[in-house]
Amino acid sequence: MGNDNRGDLKLFGILLLVAVLLLAALILLVLPAAAPAVATLDEGMGLKASVPWGFGVTVGLFVLFALVAGDGLLGEIQFMLGSFFSFFLVLTLLIAWVF
Repeated sequence: MGNDNRGDLKLFGILLLVAVLLLAALILLVLPAAAPAVATLDEGMGLKASVPWGFGVTVGLFVLFALVAGDGLLGEIQFMLGSFFSFFLVLTLLIAWVF
């Protein structure tokens, strides 16, 4: 029983080492290639441009929430209306901040 655990630990250690080496190689190869994509995102998105995106994401998520809820759209609407505006505000500000 002791040898079996030791062999499993060696295999796990080797797999972990290979995964770390692959991740390091991937980072070293992909990081320079990502510089043009990062440069295009430097301009950013203003608050006016983020409002339609925030509204679209909010409506889409709330429709999804209503569909997967047990009562459907009509049963959940009274609870969703109150949180819609705060959710919309937070998403809009986060989109404007991140992008």
